Formats: sequence, structure tokens, C-alpha cells
Amino acid sequence: MASRNQNRAPRSPFTKKSSADEVPVDKRRRIETRKTDAQGSMGRPRPPLSVRQEAAPTSDIGSTEGSECASVEFTKEEIEALLNEKLKVKKFDHKGKADQLADYTKRLKLCIKWFQQAEEGHLLEEEKLRNALSSAEQKCTDTEVEMKNKVDELNAVSSKLREDIATLEKKVAKEESEKLDAITSHRREKEARHAAEKLQDSLSVELEKVREEKLVAEQRVASSEDLYNRAQEYNKSLQQYNSKLQSDLETTTESLKRVEDEKRTVVETLSNSRGHNKALQDQLTSLKASLDDALKQKESLVNELKCLRGELQQVRDDRVRHVREIQDLKDEVVKYKEYTGKSCAELDTLTRKSKAVEERCSSQRMQIDTLKHELEAANEKLKMADLSASETRTEFEENKRIVRELQDRLAEAELQILEGENLRKKLHNTILELKGNIRVFCRVRPLLPDDGNTTEAPVISYPTSTETLGRGIDLVQSGQKYPFTFDKVFHHETSQQDVFVEISQLVQSALDGYKVCIFAYGQTGSGKTYTMMGRPDAPEQKGLIPRSLEQIFQASQSLQAQGWKYRMQASMLEIYNENIRDLLCTSRSSGADLSRTENGVCGKQYTIKHDANGNTHVSDLTIVDVCSIKEISSLLQQAGNSRSVGKTQMNEQSSRSHFVFTLRISGMNENTEQQVQGVLNLIDLAGSERLSRSGATGERLKETQAINKSLSSLSDVIFSLAKKEDHVPFRNSKLTYLLQPCLGGDSKTLMVVNISPDASSVGESLCSLRFAARVNACEIGIPRRQTTTTRPPSDSRLSYG
Repeated sequence: MASRNQNRAPRSPFTKKSSADEVPVDKRRRIETRKTDAQGSMGRPRPPLSVRQEAAPTSDIGSTEGSECASVEFTKEEIEALLNEKLKVKKFDHKGKADQLADYTKRLKLCIKWFQQAEEGHLLEEEKLRNALSSAEQKCTDTEVEMKNKVDELNAVSSKLREDIATLEKKVAKEESEKLDAITSHRREKEARHAAEKLQDSLSVELEKVREEKLVAEQRVASSEDLYNRAQEYNKSLQQYNSKLQSDLETTTESLKRVEDEKRTVVETLSNSRGHNKALQDQLTSLKASLDDALKQKESLVNELKCLRGELQQVRDDRVRHVREIQDLKDEVVKYKEYTGKSCAELDTLTRKSKAVEERCSSQRMQIDTLKHELEAANEKLKMADLSASETRTEFEENKRIVRELQDRLAEAELQILEGENLRKKLHNTILELKGNIRVFCRVRPLLPDDGNTTEAPVISYPTSTETLGRGIDLVQSGQKYPFTFDKVFHHETSQQDVFVEISQLVQSALDGYKVCIFAYGQTGSGKTYTMMGRPDAPEQKGLIPRSLEQIFQASQSLQAQGWKYRMQASMLEIYNENIRDLLCTSRSSGADLSRTENGVCGKQYTIKHDANGNTHVSDLTIVDVCSIKEISSLLQQAGNSRSVGKTQMNEQSSRSHFVFTLRISGMNENTEQQVQGVLNLIDLAGSERLSRSGATGERLKETQAINKSLSSLSDVIFSLAKKEDHVPFRNSKLTYLLQPCLGGDSKTLMVVNISPDASSVGESLCSLRFAARVNACEIGIPRRQTTTTRPPSDSRLSYG
């Protein structure tokens, strides 16, 4: 059985039993009780007490006790020499022996009186520090209230300025839009004017071309008419010449007829005048001569007739050719008339278009004049808008500068608040470390679809006062409210990262050489396994164990630049039905059939052992050297597959065992040759459950009884620690015996109590919160850093506390 003396702070060397004249036990206990009370009420640890003799040598300690005690100090060597001093007297020299014993007793009394005076001085100093701490806390509270009021005022001013800025921005945007509209309309009008001018120029050019074509067509028509008139005149002259030739031909024909008539008459006369042949021989010769002349004349007339006929044929050909030319000219005239008609129609159309364009140009000129006036007005308005915009911009810049200054002041105030909050947390953690209390965080899981009726009034609320903001939780049962206050309270919307941020510094302490223990407590189905393990496949839902290990490895790698080298060893076990099982045993079967075994399948008996330094070891437990987060992740997956789980009416996958993950950290600084030994224990306890709700039977009933028994033993240990009893029943269960260094030693311990917001679980939630409050009130001792060095220390003074 472990005694209550194991939970006390280490005693000073002055209480070591060295002779029969030591300080009485009851007096020593009163001194230690007074020391413990002082440590519990103080917010800062007692500074190391170094003892040194400055005013008098050791040989003068036995002189006047009252006057010299205030100026005498003792060193470590002198105290050890005094305690280890042996009397050197002769065998039968009782008087000398009595003198030496008297002298030795006086020196011991002097040392004890000096120690008592030093204790009184330290008590006074502690009282002063406590008063200073209370005043600092009061000042911090006043500062927080003042800063909160200033922040509210700055927020109000900032919101008002934001509204003014938004209004000014709307005005500027409206004016800029009007300016852009005016510029756009002006640009469009300018483009329309240029287009109209270009169209007018093109129409003028086309009109000039049409006019020139009209003149050319008129000239061609006039020349065609003149040619037609000349052709008609020539045709008339040809007709007159033809008629003259016909009349000449008729006259010639009549003369030929007359000549033929005369010839017939002559022949008749000849025939009649044959008789007168002789008489008429002369006449005949004359007549022959006249006939020859007539024949010659006839031939000449025939030749002339042929010529006339040729000329007539030529005249006819000329006539036909002229008729054809006249016909061609008529066709050309018709074509010219048609072309002239088309040209006239086109000319009329162009004239109408020109008139329309002129009218349009005149209207556009009027519009341009109007737009010019409007543009001038818009320019004037734009100038006014520019002036107002510049004034507005100047005002906006001024307001922006004021807003920036206010934002800087707000950021500075927020930074001061954050620094004050960090200082408050640091002081709070320091107070807790000095008190040796177990820190307690409370986390409320969100409502699930399987929780039943979600329309009922919530049974959990969070106070909003400054003292309990983020630290208080209220539970309502049967209309009665039960308030609780812890070190931190996480509501149902808190993420895994937010929870880890609060414990990250505690995890960092393991690298600094402290023993750290974090365990999750609560009823079954309250979210303990999710808090500790989470879902490794989803990065944002990873639990405290994976995140803590990631931080450990990242921090160890960053410390390599300072000369630190770390070696890490991991082990994982579960306590199932009061039996320890190695979750990393290679011959272990899956978690589905582990409930049928008592000592696991590795065939080993696991025994918990505690050494003199407060370290815990489990015999035959598998310990694996790890160098990266990947190795840890694979080991966690292996352990998760091997852990005992089962289905109950309250939880689909209920953990049926207590899961304990241990990471041993050994670090050495090659520059300073300093060594640290840290331990990180991360524990997922099985959930407490009521048989009436879980419906466990058979093997599940046996598991439930074992779980409730171990948690009841844990509760007994907490009650004993809270009452400061001499005997603490750590050995009543494997769980409490394994957690003995964490609950009764020099470890930094944090409990995360998980609460279900379901109204049907309010009874279990109330029991969990009450248990957490008792745990938070327990004092287990001040955490001690485990460091060693191979170099001789630079200061050999003895330190306490």
C-alpha cells in the first residue's frame, strides 16, 4: 500500500535523523503543514533557499544564539558536516563527551532557529507576493473591463465610420457613374457627328458625280439628237435625189419609147418606101448616120443608165446603211432615254436622299448644338463633381486615416487583451502548478440524430460573465441549475484544433523533461475516443493523440539546431476486465475475439512496477523505438484494430477497455551535455454506463462491471486525495495503480471530461461534472523536471522547493 507520505513534497536535509537531539516529529509535521498551506495559497513557487555562512565561521556557531542567529547563514557543506559529524572522545571521557554533545546540541539548535527564522521570512515574503498577485489580478481584471469598454466604444466608432465610408463610397460611385455616362454620351455624340459629316461628304461627292454624269448624258443626248436631225435631213436629201433620179429615168424611158416608136415608124416608112429605095438611099445613109448617132447616143444613154443604176444601188446601199445607223442611233437614243430615265429616277432619289440628309444634318446640327450646350453644362457639372469628389476624397482619406488609427488602436488593444489573457493563463497555470492541482477541461459534444427528441429545452448552458467566460458550464436537471467552473470549457461547436491549442503547451512540457498525463473521462458515447483519437483519415478531425505526437516530432526536429537529440519509445496497452493487454504484440489476434481471452494471446503476465524515481514500468510490454510520425500512425492504427470494442444500446462502437498510450522521451544536448527524461501518457478511459440503459448482457455485462469497478476505484482515489488522507487506495484496480504517478506524484496531469448534451443523459452528465470538480480540487504535488548533466555544476548551493 502506498502511504500518504509519498504525495508530500521532499523534506529538507535538516529533518534527517542523525542524532538523538533531532526536532520532534509533531513539531516537524506542524512545520510541513504550514509549508503546504503556504504553498497552496501562493500564486508563485518559493524561490530556492541557498544557505551560506558569511558573517561567522562554523566554529563560532555554538556562541550566543539570539544575537548571532540573524547574521549566521549555513552552506550545504556545513549542514552536511554538522549532520554527519561524529564525536571523537576517549572511551571513558564522559565529561568531554557531554561537553561535545552540549556544543553539538547548541549548534543544532542554532541551525534550527536559523531555519525557523528563514521560514518566517519566507512566509512574510510569500504573503507579500500573494498580496502583489491579488493586486495584479485585480488590476488585470480592471484593465480587462476598461479595455472591453474601450473596445466597445471603438467598435461603435468603427461601425459609424464604416457607415459614413459606405455612404461616401456610394456618393463617389454615383458621381463617377454620372461622369462616365456623360463622357459616354459625349463620345457617342461626337462619333455620331463625325459619322454624319462623313456621310454628308460622301453624299456630296456622289451628288457631284451624278451631276457630272447627268451633264455628260445630256451632252450625249444632245449630240444624238443633232446626229438624228442630220440623218433625217440627209435621208430627205437622198429621197429627193432618188425621186429626181426616178423622174430622169422615166424621162429617159419615154424618150426610148419615142425612139422605138420612131424606129418602128422609120421601118414602116422604109418598108413603105422601098420603092423609093434609091431615092431614099441618101436619106438612108443619112438616116444610118443619124441611126449610128442614135445608137451611140443610145449606148451612151445605156451606159449612163448603168451608171445611174450603180449610183442608185449605191444610194440604196447608203440608204440601207443610214437606215441601219439611224436604227442604231434610235436604239442608242432609246437606251440613252432609258438610262436618262434611270439617271433621272436615281437623281430624284438622290435628290430626295440629299434633302433628307440635309434635313437630318440640320436636325443633327441642332442636336449637336444642344449636345454642345449639354456638354458644356456637363463639363461644368463635372468640374463641380471633380471639386466635390476631391473634397469627398480628401474627407474619405481623412476618415480612412482615422479608421486606420482606430484600427491600429483596436489591434493594439486586442493585442494587450490577448497578452493579458496569455498572462492570466500563465499565472493561472503557475498557480495550478504551485498548488499541484489536476487541471480539468470540459468538452460538450454536439447533438446527434440518434439522441432522440431535439426539440426539448437545452440542459446545458454557458455563462457569459467575465469571471466564468470560457470556463463555466451550467447543467439543468429537473428545473434546478448546477453551475460548475473548470480550467477551460469547450462548447459543442469547438473544433479539434481549438481543443489541441489549449493543451499544446502541456504536451511541450514532455520534451522539457516533465511527466505529462492527459486522460479523457465521461460516460459512454460522450465523445472521449473522438477527442483523443478523432478520425486520422480526415486531417481537420484528428484527435489529441495524433496532434500531440505531430507537435512532439516537429518540436524535436526544430530543437536539433540547438544541439538537442531525442530518442523516443512508444508503448500501447489496454486494461480489459482488469487484465493488461499489449496492443503492439505481433502475435496478437484482432480485437473482435479478444473478449474471450484473459491475459492476451502473447502468453505473458504483465506486472505494473514503480521505481524510486516515480517512474512506472510494465513488465514484458512491447516498447518500440519510433523516429517519425508515420511509424507512430501505423502503430496507432495497429493498436486501434486490436482494441476491444463492442455494441451496446447507447453506443454503436463502445470502447470496452481503458487505452493507455505512453511515449518515453530521452533528450540530450550535445552543447551543454544536459539530459532530460520526459514521459507523455495519453489515456482514453472506457465510458461509464448504466446497465438499465446499455442493456448489456453476457460478456458485455462482465465488461461493464469491470469498467464501472475501475472507474469507481478511480473515484475512491480522487476522494482520498481530496481529503488528504494518509492512505490512498491506488492498488484497488489496475487502472489506478497504473495512474499512481500521475495522480499522486510529480506529474503534470490534465483530465478532459466529456459531456453529452442529450436530455436523457443529464444524470450521468451531472455525475461526471461533479467528479471532474473533485478532481480539479485535488493537490497532487508540484511537477518536477527530470534533468541531469555530466558537467560539474557551476553553483553548488542546495535548492529547495
